[in-house]
Amino acid sequence: MTSKIVGAALALSLALAACGTGGGSPTAATPDAGATIEIGSLYEPQNLDNTAGGGQGVTEAFNGNVYEGLFKLTDEGKVEPLLAEGHQVSGDGLSYTFKLRKGVTFHSGKPLTASDVKYSIEKVTAKDSQSARKSSFKPIKSIETPDDATVVIKLSSKSISLVYNLSYVWIINSQAKNLTTTEDGTGPYKLGAWKRGSTLSLDRFPAYWGAKPANNGVVFHYFTDATALNNALLTDAVDVVTSEQSPDALAQFTGNADFKVNDGHSTTKLLLAFNDRKAPFDKPLVRKAVTSAIDNAKLLQSIWDGHGSLIGSMVPPTDPWYEDLTKVNPYDVTLARKQLAEAGYANGFTFTLDTPNYDPHPTAATFVKSELAKVGITVNINVITADEWYSKVYKNRDFAATLQEHVNDRDVVWYGDPDFYWGYDNKQVTEWVQQAEQADTTEGQSELLKKVGRQISEDAASDWLYLYPQIVVASSKLSGYPVNGLNSQFYAYGIKKG
Repeated sequence: MTSKIVGAALALSLALAACGTGGGSPTAATPDAGATIEIGSLYEPQNLDNTAGGGQGVTEAFNGNVYEGLFKLTDEGKVEPLLAEGHQVSGDGLSYTFKLRKGVTFHSGKPLTASDVKYSIEKVTAKDSQSARKSSFKPIKSIETPDDATVVIKLSSKSISLVYNLSYVWIINSQAKNLTTTEDGTGPYKLGAWKRGSTLSLDRFPAYWGAKPANNGVVFHYFTDATALNNALLTDAVDVVTSEQSPDALAQFTGNADFKVNDGHSTTKLLLAFNDRKAPFDKPLVRKAVTSAIDNAKLLQSIWDGHGSLIGSMVPPTDPWYEDLTKVNPYDVTLARKQLAEAGYANGFTFTLDTPNYDPHPTAATFVKSELAKVGITVNINVITADEWYSKVYKNRDFAATLQEHVNDRDVVWYGDPDFYWGYDNKQVTEWVQQAEQADTTEGQSELLKKVGRQISEDAASDWLYLYPQIVVASSKLSGYPVNGLNSQFYAYGIKKG
C-alpha cells in the first residue's frame, strides 16, 4: 500500500494494509491433500512489478510468496535472514558483505547468483523506479560481486537500516522479461494465472529451496466492495479476508463458531497530507489549526466503530521510536479559530482536497469538509482515481491537500526528505533523520527518530487522522495465517486448512 502509499489501487507501495501470525519461515507441516486456500482481498495488483506501480495488491500477493529478499520482515516486525545465509559489516560501517544461500533457483530454473542480487537492488534504485523505498538506498556507493555467492555493498555514509531496507528488495532473475505481467522469483509459490478483475492464483513451486508450503496453493479473489467480500466469506467462497474494511459487518462473524475475528497491529496511517510548499499550508500555524479543527476520534469511531487508534504523528506503536503524541494538536475548535486568526486567516480560506475514489477516502473527505466549515474553511472535494492521484499528487505535486494511506512501518524518515510529495522542509528534522541513519546503535537511532516524531507533530507536517486497525477474519478451519498489517504483506505458505 508500496508499496503498504497506499490504497486499493495505488501506483505506489505507500499504500495500504494486510498481514500476520505465521510470519516466520515457511513451516514444514505436511499440506492437506488437495487443499487450496481461497483468500479474499480488496487490493488487486495494478501490475506485477513493485517498482513499476504494482501497488499494495502485488505486495500482498507476491511478497514472501513469489519473491523473496536477502532478509524478511516477519509478521511480528523482526528482520530475519532469508536468501542471505549471513553477513558481515566492516569496522567503519561502510562495507557490508553478504553470503548467499546455496541451492536456490528461480522459478525458471536458473540458479540464484550475486549478479541477480545486484540487478534487483539497482532496479529498485533506478531513475524510473516507483519503489516507495527508493530513497532509503541513497547511501549505496557501489555493489560488487566478487563471486556468484558473495555480494559486497559499499556505502558513502553509514546506514544502520540497510539490512532492514533490504527486506523490501525482491530478488528477481536478472534475465527475466515482462515482469509487469509475469514473474521469476525464488519463493515457495509461482504464478499460476491472473484473471484481471477476478482472481490471481499461486501454485506450489516443486523446486523450492526451503520447507514446502503447508497447502497446495492459494487463490486471491478480488472484490470491489466490502459487502461482496464478506458475503464470499459467509458462503465459503473464500476462507480468509486479508483486511476487513467493513466494521459494521463484523457482528455476523463475532461469536459465530464458524469464524474467527483477529485484531492485529496495522502500520497503515490515513493522512490528511498538506502540500507544505504552497500557501496557506506553508504556515505551520495554519496546519495546526486545521488539525485541531478536525475531531479525529469521531472520524475513527464513525468509520471503524471503536477499532483502530489515534497516534498524533507518523509513528505507529509497532515502530521502535513510537510515542503517544495525540495531545500535541488536540481537537479544540476554539484553539483552531485562534490559530487561524494569528496566521492571518481569521475569515478562513478555500482549498481543494484531492481524494482517491475508493473507501474510506470519500467518506473521510466529507467529514473533513464538515469539520472545517465550523472554523470558516471551505473545502472543495475533488474525487480522483488511484492513477490520477499518482500523476497529479505524487509525481507532479499539483495539489493543495490530499487524503492518502501510508502502509509502511518506519516511514517517519520520509519527513526528512524535502523532495517528498508533501514538501515538508525542516532542516533540523532532515539532520536528525540523517544522524539516526548513521547512528552506531539502534538505541541512538531510536532517540533521534523520537525527536523527529515530536517535531513533525509540533509542526503539524500532516494530520495523521488515524491508524487503521488490522482485522483479519477467517474460517475457523484455518490456521497459520498472518494477522498483522506490516507493509501489506500476507504470507500464505503457513496457512493450513482443515
